Amino acid sequence: MKAVVPFEPILTDRVPQGSSWVSQIKWDGVRMLTYYDGSHVRLMNRSLNERTLQYPELTDIRQYCSSKSVILDGEIIALDRSRPSFHLVMRRDSVRKAAHVARAVQEVRITYMVFDILYLNGQWVTDRTLQQRQQLLAETIKPTGEVQLVQNIQDGESLFSVMKQHEMEGIVCKDLTSTYIVNGKDARWQKKKVIRDLVAVVGGVTMRDGRVNALLLGLYDDNGELIYIGHAGTGRLTVNDWTAVTAIADSIRTHSKPFKNTPERSAAAIWLKPLLKVKINYMEWSPHRILRQPSIQAFVEKQDSECTFDQL
Repeated sequence: MKAVVPFEPILTDRVPQGSSWVSQIKWDGVRMLTYYDGSHVRLMNRSLNERTLQYPELTDIRQYCSSKSVILDGEIIALDRSRPSFHLVMRRDSVRKAAHVARAVQEVRITYMVFDILYLNGQWVTDRTLQQRQQLLAETIKPTGEVQLVQNIQDGESLFSVMKQHEMEGIVCKDLTSTYIVNGKDARWQKKKVIRDLVAVVGGVTMRDGRVNALLLGLYDDNGELIYIGHAGTGRLTVNDWTAVTAIADSIRTHSKPFKNTPERSAAAIWLKPLLKVKINYMEWSPHRILRQPSIQAFVEKQDSECTFDQL
């Protein structure tokens, strides 16, 4: 079986309405397709990189799947205090040596959250509706401790509220009449993410071809010291905005690192006096207090006292 690129949802800021729409939890894990040709099982991620070695508990497919051949689509997750943790599952996904697998299996327990089926018993089923494919899944998959079927929720707004309450990633909304397009992406699947924001201090920048291309961000701790929390180079800034930032950065350069800790991009950093403040959207924090997926929204006028960890 040749590996394929999975169908992707588009980003939305509203839950679609209509009787054909259902919502599912957006699991914060690793997208994974399982291929079984009747004799061998392979696991491939969305980038078509093989991950069979990393998840041996999923290779005995007869324990959870009754088909003679199949391609399943889902998300591998790892729980940290009952919440999916991307950083935890990446500890498993990053294993590269067979000798380290057994220990990784014991240290990081995973669950495969299956939500679609592309191929069944020698036939592609991607041209069937999502509702029909989910029925095939229910007939084919036997849930176990490591494998679960993702559930549909009719009330997407309520599900999103629960995701916000529990600080999870968001929801995926799907049209039950949708077919599955390999290597496709359209509005029949939509994802709504839980976005968090804060106001950070710019303590440095990096440059490319003479222009700023990323901001080094920080927040003040209880002792008034600036703590590096990550860098951001994407968001709402235009080309003209980046040009303006470059001019400002040149005027407030300093030789002293303003952060208490050492930023990951220190070698290429240009340090700035901590005068600029910026609104940042982000997904979550890493265990090392680094922002995940920070996005620049706008420069703002704020006092230092408003740029602390207390705003979280």
